[in-house]
Amino acid sequence: MNGDAEGQNEQVTYTVTELAARINRALRSGLGDQVWVRGEIQGYRVSGAHAYFTLADTSGPNPAVLSVQLFAPVRNRLRPMLESNRLALADGIGVRICGQLDFWAQGGRLGLKMSDLDPRFTLGEIALARDAVIRDLTVAGLLDANAKRPLSPVPLRLGVVTSVGSAAWHDFISELDRSGLGFVVTAVDARVQGEDAVPMVTAAIAELSERTDIDVVLVMRGGGARNELATFDEREIALAIAHCQHPVITGIGHEVDRSVADEVAHTALKTPTACAGFLIQRVQEFVGAMEDRWRRILLAADRALTVSTRVDAAEIELRNRSQRIIERTGLRLDTVEARIRSHDPAVMLARGWSITRGSDGRAVRSVDQVTTGDELLTILADGQIGSTVTAVGPATQKESRDG
Repeated sequence: MNGDAEGQNEQVTYTVTELAARINRALRSGLGDQVWVRGEIQGYRVSGAHAYFTLADTSGPNPAVLSVQLFAPVRNRLRPMLESNRLALADGIGVRICGQLDFWAQGGRLGLKMSDLDPRFTLGEIALARDAVIRDLTVAGLLDANAKRPLSPVPLRLGVVTSVGSAAWHDFISELDRSGLGFVVTAVDARVQGEDAVPMVTAAIAELSERTDIDVVLVMRGGGARNELATFDEREIALAIAHCQHPVITGIGHEVDRSVADEVAHTALKTPTACAGFLIQRVQEFVGAMEDRWRRILLAADRALTVSTRVDAAEIELRNRSQRIIERTGLRLDTVEARIRSHDPAVMLARGWSITRGSDGRAVRSVDQVTTGDELLTILADGQIGSTVTAVGPATQKESRDG
């Protein structure tokens, strides 16, 4: 027993502080001062100038987790890089980070003091997830399903999915109010980022889809980091838009990227203010077209009335002109009739003229038509005289003068 005690006394005994230091030296000796690790951010929280979260590997049935500390100096140093890539650290995003493993003696747990982040990894994860959803929607024939729904020429009844009370909401409503048009807005309040955003936005779209007093559904939020906007790359929201019974307009607050929601929506705009402007312009164009048609109707009616007045005047002129034509024609007919009557044989006979006809009944107009012995019939106004030609010769000078 004394031997065992002596052997135990020969073994090194550490204090907890000493053991923690030995663990840290072993970690750094085996893995180096800096180690890269990837996973999904969970439980992200800010405390003062520092931030803390858990990095989780969710690929297996039992997720492995690692505590991460992001202290103020590193956080401030990384901020410009995150902003330039339009990224923000938040729950649910995949990251590849670098840091120093550290066994925290006071808490009795292993953690990682974060020192750097690879933005390309996060952007790649977002892009891969987005592409997978678009590919599935295309295969299912749903990518342009909502785009085929007819958009009212006068969309005044609006269903809005957004965070009511946010700056985006106030920008949208203010723009509508300034237009002076009679918009009616039905809003469904929903989180637009964070873990509750996807189910809330999906449910809101489905709720508005069932309403019959809506012309169009708008899904809107203000600007944000790219990974925050990735909420609108989620499959559930895309399917809700594709199956919505009304055309959907998106205004998700981005200037460069298009989300999956944009791709599947009827019309994609950049901001809530742009959504309001689009609706205002469409209604104003409808009103302008109606006013133009009304002006054309009035002009056509005025022309019709003017034409009617002209027709009445033309009718009166035609009647007067016809009467004058008839009168002039009557005078000409009287003249012709008088001329005709003046050449009537009966009139000529009454004036002392006579008509002599040969045996063939033809009027004798020349001595060449008769010979001696021919029977002639002379017609006078009061009777007839038969005679026989006894001589034929030229007229004497006196006879020619009397004739």
